[in-house]
Amino acid sequence: MSLHLLKLCVGAESIRDMEEWIEERLADKRRRGEPAEQKHTTRMVPKRADELLDGGSLFWVIKGQIAARQKLLEIRPFTDAEGVGRCHLVLEPVMIPVAPRPCRPFQGWRYLKDNEKPADLAAGAGELAEMPEELRRELRELGLL
Repeated sequence: MSLHLLKLCVGAESIRDMEEWIEERLADKRRRGEPAEQKHTTRMVPKRADELLDGGSLFWVIKGQIAARQKLLEIRPFTDAEGVGRCHLVLEPVMIPVAPRPCRPFQGWRYLKDNEKPADLAAGAGELAEMPEELRRELRELGLL
């Protein structure tokens, strides 16, 4: 069974914000001749890396709701210039919207079991998947979703 990570997305207002940020960073890397891969840096290395890489994703909390996920491709521990151990989470640069679910703020990341993850919106969500993200968020906050 896959294991997933749950992380706050600080500074983004929407899934589209995240997509634009990813596009900009990848374009910058291409211009500099670097590999165009999306990496998210964390301070800690997940101890359950094997389970995470067995089909796991990084689920993003945007504005207090689990909103989207990205597939985890690789986990690369490294030491930064100051000698501090860190980790690159290499992600598929595609944001997959999920059924919105409220989530309280927390620091770092949390593990999310496969049976606890929200469903992808594209997977049979019908009208919900077509609805603008802000409307889904408001309806969820009102308890109507």
